[in-house]
Amino acid sequence: MEIANTDAAKAWDGYDGEHWTVHEEHYNASMRPHTSHLFAAAGITADDDVLDVGCGCGDTTRQAARTARSALGVDLSSRMLARATERAAVDGLSNVSFRRADAQVEPFAPVDVVISRFGVMFFADSLAAFANLRRSTRPGGRLAVLTWQSLERNAWLSTVRDSLAAGRELPLPPPGAPWPMSLADPDFVRDLLDRVGWSGVEFVDIAEPMYWGADLDEAMAFASTLGAARGLLADLDAATQAMALDALRSGLDRFAGPDGVLIDSRAWVITAHC
Repeated sequence: MEIANTDAAKAWDGYDGEHWTVHEEHYNASMRPHTSHLFAAAGITADDDVLDVGCGCGDTTRQAARTARSALGVDLSSRMLARATERAAVDGLSNVSFRRADAQVEPFAPVDVVISRFGVMFFADSLAAFANLRRSTRPGGRLAVLTWQSLERNAWLSTVRDSLAAGRELPLPPPGAPWPMSLADPDFVRDLLDRVGWSGVEFVDIAEPMYWGADLDEAMAFASTLGAARGLLADLDAATQAMALDALRSGLDRFAGPDGVLIDSRAWVITAHC
C-alpha cells in the first residue's frame, strides 16, 4: 500500500482516529443532518458500486451498502476500519468491505459513485487525489462529497480555536493546504475538479447545527479532547491551559439550550459527474 499523505496518515492512524472511534456515536449524531443531505445528493441506486472516501467507522459506507450493489470504504485509520468491519458484521451486510488506503494514489476497481462525508479535505495534493477518483469512476458516474465552508461560518471549529488561542496569533493554513476548510472556496474547487475531468460541478449550501452534547459538561468533555484542542493546549503551561479551557466552556455555553449544545456549522454538498 502506497501512502502519499504521510502527515494525515500519522494523525488518523494515531490520536485522531482513536478519538473518532471512542466517540463514534457522538460524531455520527453530530453529523446526522449533514449525512441526510449527502445521500439525497448522491442518489445511490441498487445498480451502483460505491466508493466511500475517508469512511471512518463506516457509518456512511454501511448506509450506502443498504441501497447499493456494493460499497467499499477506505480510510487511513486502522482503528476506525476495524470498528467499521465490526459494525458491518453486526448489521449482516455482505456487500460492504473496508480497506486501509490513501485515496490520493490507490488504484481502485471502477465504481459508479464516489461519496465522502468530510473526508476529502486532507490530501497533500488535492489535484492528484480528485484525478485518481475521476479515473476510478465509470463513464456516467458521479461524485457527491461534503466539505466545510470557511472557518468564520463554522463555530464548531472557530470556537475551539479562538477559546484556546490564549492570546496567541493562530495563522490560517495557506490555500490548498490540508485542513478542514481546504475546500471551502467554490471557485477553487470548481477549477480543481474541472482540471481533472469532472463535469457539471454544483454546490448546495448546508446550514445545520451540530449536536455536541446533552449539556455543557458533555459538550466540554468532547470539545476539549478533539485533536485540534489537544494541539492548541499542548504548548501551554498548566495555569494558561486552565484559563483557555474556561474560555472554551464559556464559548460553548453560548450554544447551550433545552435541546442540548447545538453549535453552528456551514457545509457544501459538492456534486459532479463524469
